Amino acid sequence: MHRSVRGALAAGTSAVVLVGGLVGGTTVAAADPTPTPTPAPSYNPVTLSPEESQKLCAELLPKLIARRDKLATRINGSADVKGSVAWLKARAAAQKAKGHDKVAARLEQRAQRRTERLTQLGTVKTKLETFKTEHCQVAK
Repeated sequence: MHRSVRGALAAGTSAVVLVGGLVGGTTVAAADPTPTPTPAPSYNPVTLSPEESQKLCAELLPKLIARRDKLATRINGSADVKGSVAWLKARAAAQKAKGHDKVAARLEQRAQRRTERLTQLGTVKTKLETFKTEHCQVAK
């Protein structure tokens, strides 16, 4: 009996604190209707030593270009290539034939997003090539 009274008292105290916090929080929020804007992050320019720049141009940049090309090839692949747009559309058609319309719709949406990804990959390719021509030329 003594234990249940103590538990009830603790639960009641917690409920009062919780309700008081909620009421207090709503009055503060109602008093200040304008949210404070978050400041935009400011970035400082990155400076690389010649050794770091050479390593980036010789090792990292070719890997990034190869990764982009591999991904674009996969997306443009045939229905046999897992992850391609054609593969997703074939799966959607198979699901639709089985009567799974919701699954087919999700697969079609994935295929659409993957098609849109090709434009992003095109932008990435131009940025990587631009960086390569501007910063990775051998000094004469």
